[in-house]
Amino acid sequence: MQSTIGKFFEEKSAHYEGNLFLSVPADAERPYHADGYRITYGEAAEVVARWQAALHAAGYGVGDRIAVLLGNRPEMMLLKLAMNGLGISWVPVNPDYRPAEAAYLLEDSGACLAVAAPDMAGLMRAGIAEATVDVPLIEMDQELGDLPQGPQASGRSKDEITGQTEASLIYTSGTTGRPKGCILSHAYEIDMGRWYATRGGVIDFRQGQDRIYNPLPLFHVNAGIITFYCAIDTGNCQIIPERFRANSWWRELSETGATVVHYLGIVIPALMNIPEGDWDHRNKVRFAVGAGVEPTLHRPFEERFGFPLIEVWGMTEMCRILGDNHEPRMIDTRAMGRASPGLEVRVVDQDDAEVPRGTPGEMTLRYSAEDPRRGFFSGYLNLPEATEEAWKGGWFHTGDTVVMDESGMVFFVDRKKNIIRRSGENIAAAEIEACLQEHPKVDRVAVLAVEDAMRDEEVMACLSVEGGGSEALAEELFAWCFKRLTYYKAPGWIRFVDEIPVTGTQKIQKHAMFAEGEDPTTGAHDFRPRKKRG
Repeated sequence: MQSTIGKFFEEKSAHYEGNLFLSVPADAERPYHADGYRITYGEAAEVVARWQAALHAAGYGVGDRIAVLLGNRPEMMLLKLAMNGLGISWVPVNPDYRPAEAAYLLEDSGACLAVAAPDMAGLMRAGIAEATVDVPLIEMDQELGDLPQGPQASGRSKDEITGQTEASLIYTSGTTGRPKGCILSHAYEIDMGRWYATRGGVIDFRQGQDRIYNPLPLFHVNAGIITFYCAIDTGNCQIIPERFRANSWWRELSETGATVVHYLGIVIPALMNIPEGDWDHRNKVRFAVGAGVEPTLHRPFEERFGFPLIEVWGMTEMCRILGDNHEPRMIDTRAMGRASPGLEVRVVDQDDAEVPRGTPGEMTLRYSAEDPRRGFFSGYLNLPEATEEAWKGGWFHTGDTVVMDESGMVFFVDRKKNIIRRSGENIAAAEIEACLQEHPKVDRVAVLAVEDAMRDEEVMACLSVEGGGSEALAEELFAWCFKRLTYYKAPGWIRFVDEIPVTGTQKIQKHAMFAEGEDPTTGAHDFRPRKKRG
């Protein structure tokens, strides 16, 4: 088996040359490929080779990083393959970033080039303007145009690329405020896809026969790594819509011939709330894979639409997903799978001692005692201490609170870390707190998660301000955050409080903010309808 992405894709594209590789549904309102898009493995290999030659001729090669802002265009993935074939690291950029966030990514990653779609280039220019480094920018629609001279005019040999070479640098929310850059190797990404492709049970991929519809953003590992390499490994097609839209979901599944779909928790209630329609049962879907479906909706959805929802668990740092994919599935619970060869699971308390079965604790993972970090990310860029802290005791600490029963089934309980999970996005409360603390009228702030019927959780900011709060100040603070942070990170609720409880060492006690049974949104200002793209 090949351990570098260039050789892996070369082998698979030759074997599955005539198979459909990437597909985009038609959408007249989309700024790209309005009539849809289809490309076979053989055609994709030609594009990848052409772009690879252009990058090499311009002086880009092993060890370089390129920031890519192309949204969910299929060119996002073709460019990744071209870059990885030369040993260049792909640094995907969230299209919903604000300029300051893009500037941080460019600075932290040390990117030597930025590539952006025409409709997104303004964000990248603004990010470059705010950054302390000067990064050249090119616009890319459907072709890779003229490239500025890269840092390696003499070139370096592709023979230097190994399975441990960096393939991607993906930024994920942490608990220290700033996103952390997760280093993913060639071997790691290929392993991600192969693990998913071979889970078995209800997750049953058919070589060269499946079409996988994934509406999630390509800058996430779900669509951009796990699904992508699973599709390549099995010779299947990945269908890439721009984003999830409930009103076009069933029609697109039917028109594209999708047989496998991906979802997040927010997708399920949105679809259940739509009245029966003509497109509901015209599709060929055999199973769906995702996370976050409410147990009360799980069975009703399957009974109404006729295919299983397979709950899985995974994260950027670890490629071996857990899944409740073998019958009988426990769909009335939050079951998310059992350990298996190549993925050991241990549930521990705050002192890292294993807890008895049935007791909540933090889920920790490893490959094996002999080789614990195999199949995991290579580390956090520029943060070796954070990497080692995550691996304390030889187990990777996920930050998720779970319960393991006597059979070894793991059930999700809550998130231990200071993370808010909104519509599938991990949001670091510390990042929002830091943003609000910079406002001159804010004395103290605590950001926490509150339950939300549609989005799983929503961001709530509790603030003590000099002179007391007002509706006008709430508007001012929301605008302050919305301008500086990705739209979904801005507070959906803002509540002014007389004081924020702290410990003797001045650490905020979020658990003591509200009395048991108290609705934290009482008296709060509701900005949820204002949290929109654009």
